[in-house]
Amino acid sequence: MKKVLTAIFALMLTISFANAMNGKCGGENKCGGAKKCGAASKGMGQGKAMANYRAVAPEKAEIIQDGKNKMYCPVCGMTLPMFYKTNHAATDAKGHTHQYCSIVCEVEDAVKNGKKLDNHKVVDNTTLKFIDAKAAYFVVGSNKPGTMSVVSKYAFGTEAAAEKFAAQNGGKVLPFDAVYEMVEKSLEKDMKATKMRQSKAATKGEMIYNKMCKKTDKRFTSVADAKSFLTTSGICGKIAGKKHQAVALFLSNKK
Repeated sequence: MKKVLTAIFALMLTISFANAMNGKCGGENKCGGAKKCGAASKGMGQGKAMANYRAVAPEKAEIIQDGKNKMYCPVCGMTLPMFYKTNHAATDAKGHTHQYCSIVCEVEDAVKNGKKLDNHKVVDNTTLKFIDAKAAYFVVGSNKPGTMSVVSKYAFGTEAAAEKFAAQNGGKVLPFDAVYEMVEKSLEKDMKATKMRQSKAATKGEMIYNKMCKKTDKRFTSVADAKSFLTTSGICGKIAGKKHQAVALFLSNKK
């Protein structure tokens, strides 16, 4: 049974990634408030906008948190490989690692949820591996899409790589502490915008749920928890991408 569930989960991630690369904003909830995907970059010489600059194939994403919900951001529930280039991670007071779609969700977890986070890590956009966030160089405000904020933030392991990215795509190179402080200051505004988008998505999710899903009385503590349930239970069939996120938002809000 465990092998079957694992196979189903892997299949759903592959489908979600395909949707991410072919649909708007990675097939999830409007990129968490980012600019429209690919608005600033053209793809492969075809004159078409890239579907989701931040995405990598699931097998290329380094997932360093554990548990059944490990493929999803614990704060917003978005699928981590779809926003991998802006992924952050940190360790809480109990020694548990949490992996986030963005620094915005990391800061929200600390400020609003009261988590005492340390050992901050971020994905290096050169190697696509996690590195010490406090040693990284961040390009803030480039023309690449942001995650959970209209202001993009991409990290690099060397100053030279960050400066090159900024020269090509705009933005300012800043250290981690400055970026963290910036996010803290804009957090209320970013969270308000996210809640509005999530509310609209949840309404769509209810319609999708009523149309294509078997009903459940189960209640969920997070969007990530609901997404894992949808994947393993199959109550909505092979749901993925936007629909997956929308239905999970609806289910996680049910009282």
